[in-house]
Amino acid sequence: MEFKQLDDIRWILEKTGDMRVPGLIYADRELLQHIERENVASQIANVAYLPGIVGYSLGMPDIHWGYGFPIGGVAGIRTSDGVISPGGVGYDINCGVRMLRTGVREGEVSPYLGQLLDAIYSNVPCGVGSKGKLRLTKSNLEEVLVKGAGWMVDNGFGESRDLLVLEEEGMLSGADPSKISNRAFERGMPQLGTLGAGNHFLEIQVVDKVYIPGIAEMFGLFEGEVTCMIHTGSRGFGHQVCDDYLRVCEHAVEKYHIYLPDKELSCAPIDSKEGRDYFGAMACAANFAWANRQCITHWIRESFGSVFSNARLEIIYDVAHNIAKIEKHIVDGKTMELCVHRKGATRAFPKGHPQVPKIYRDVGQPVLIPGDMGTNSYILVGTETAIKETFGSTCHGAGRRLSRHKAIKAARGRSIDGELRKKGILVRAKSYRTLMEEMSDAYKDIDKVVSVVERAGISKKVAKMRPIGVIKG
Repeated sequence: MEFKQLDDIRWILEKTGDMRVPGLIYADRELLQHIERENVASQIANVAYLPGIVGYSLGMPDIHWGYGFPIGGVAGIRTSDGVISPGGVGYDINCGVRMLRTGVREGEVSPYLGQLLDAIYSNVPCGVGSKGKLRLTKSNLEEVLVKGAGWMVDNGFGESRDLLVLEEEGMLSGADPSKISNRAFERGMPQLGTLGAGNHFLEIQVVDKVYIPGIAEMFGLFEGEVTCMIHTGSRGFGHQVCDDYLRVCEHAVEKYHIYLPDKELSCAPIDSKEGRDYFGAMACAANFAWANRQCITHWIRESFGSVFSNARLEIIYDVAHNIAKIEKHIVDGKTMELCVHRKGATRAFPKGHPQVPKIYRDVGQPVLIPGDMGTNSYILVGTETAIKETFGSTCHGAGRRLSRHKAIKAARGRSIDGELRKKGILVRAKSYRTLMEEMSDAYKDIDKVVSVVERAGISKKVAKMRPIGVIKG
């Protein structure tokens, strides 16, 4: 499959076969080469077969191969006659990013950075299979699945102001704990309040450059300020929900006579029992993830407080990267209700949008883009162009260019933590293998990815952060 160039950063994949819409990818020539080597075009094309899809099957510049849907894929699907696909959300439901500002300058933190990292590392459980410090009953967890981050705030893990700056205020409506399997409850019970492993991380960062001072000020950011970024999701709970409903949807495809070019795209009509059940379960996992990040936020605040008496950590924003949301968008001049699948993509709503928190409505939604371990991260802002072209979506990070196996092979004989120290970055990790898997060389150039979405006009750079301390599972 070949892309047709529309301009410097837009590439069209024309309809063939039973594709219902064309594909559209945002990338420069160098990023496109990575995309072509992975044959991601075939996944973009396959998504375009889904019943009810409108506009384009979209790919962000950090796109790479995923289960069914590519990671970095976006699809808007009519709720009236379309489908919902677990593969279009992914296994780590509401894997997302939260960013905190501290009001403290780098010079104040640097002498105590090691002590601070040790405090956070001790306070926040991380690693494969890690168990949290919370001891919840099944009834407690059911409440969390419905209330999300609000349950944590109600129980002393945060402030009411926190909820005002979270996507969906930290609670996706429609959650139905009765649609959750016993196995998912078993996996989720001990994992609330844990970071996990893989690409999940906590980072202490410094605002290195401000691009739009007025908006940065609205976000409470200034050059030299220390910030903290949390990247984690719904842990084993969300993984089990996805696994459970992939099997349900495999049967639904046969039941409703849905033709798919790839069985990994298994789906169900949105307005079917199977579709409604999956949405109710997916919302539970999304709320688990928001509660998880809220709990971790509380412990990070305690850790900072144990080292710096003058630090006051406030949430700037919290975004979901893997989720399906019911939203209204204008398509071909008509307002349509869509189920927008964002898998490895970030919502990027513009100023004035009613779903942007009131305190940011005059400038637009904060968009948090984490880099890979050892490179820059960014905070962007949503735009009108994103609403018109991408259902209000943009990239979510750098995007892998090497598999974990290839990254480990490339890292042999190197000291990844030593390389980070030479860059002025301290690291704490449960496993050296994770450092090898997540080294910077395994990812695309985050600066290029962000440059593409800015040139496309689907988000704008507000500030750049560089890491000084990293915690990995």
